[in-house]
Amino acid sequence: MLTDAQRERLDLVLVSPRNPLNIGAAARAMANFGFHHLAVVAAFDPTWREARSAIGALDQLNNAVESPTLAEAVAHSTLVVGTGTLTYRKPEQPVVALPDLAPLLAAEIQRGGRVALVFGSEKHGLTRDDLSYCHLLVEIPTDPAQPSMNLGQAVAVCLYEIAVRSQAAATVLAETAPADLATTAVSIPVPSDRIEILANVVEQAMQAAGYSPRAMEAANRHDLRLLLRRLALSHADTRRILGIFRRILWRLKRDPLSHDKLE
Repeated sequence: MLTDAQRERLDLVLVSPRNPLNIGAAARAMANFGFHHLAVVAAFDPTWREARSAIGALDQLNNAVESPTLAEAVAHSTLVVGTGTLTYRKPEQPVVALPDLAPLLAAEIQRGGRVALVFGSEKHGLTRDDLSYCHLLVEIPTDPAQPSMNLGQAVAVCLYEIAVRSQAAATVLAETAPADLATTAVSIPVPSDRIEILANVVEQAMQAAGYSPRAMEAANRHDLRLLLRRLALSHADTRRILGIFRRILWRLKRDPLSHDKLE
């Protein structure tokens, strides 16, 4: 099993859950494998903390963080992993089979990062917009005749895989990683809210330059979120690029016609 310190670096996020019993079942699965941090985004039923299915998991349920948006729920996460089936969607980010997920999480935790494991609602799963906040999409292997799983069961399966495989992966990483890895600029994880700040500034610069017409703003914002996460920028790179685009934006706002001079 993972150590207490390692399990403290994983958040389980439920987006728009509809049935309080499923939230309680997810909390119970967390307690089974020693995970503590639950976030619930825009729950359908406001009485979800009263779920009777959270047997032995009242701490997880009572201490759960309620967030209005997924962006807020994963703000401090440096690796956001969405869950779902590929039956009804075309993935726009790397897809990882569940048995292969643990080493990736172990590596992120070892370098000081924080992981968010995100589940969508029972009705439609994670939306395309939800997935734009995710670095990876993990797929639970299921029979094609019945690809979807109950929310509580899906949480239990994922946490079991993570709990039993991550410690072995972390041990291997500890034995092979350079001693000074934690001190290098490239190893410093970038939290999701920092990426969102960068995306917002880049989007403002695109709008000021006339690159992103109003009809395309939502699509460009979605693509920009995915692009910045695929780039896997270091903390130093993120800071540098943010400074560049803030300077460009300042220049464009100061002289609205200056973008014509760049053509």
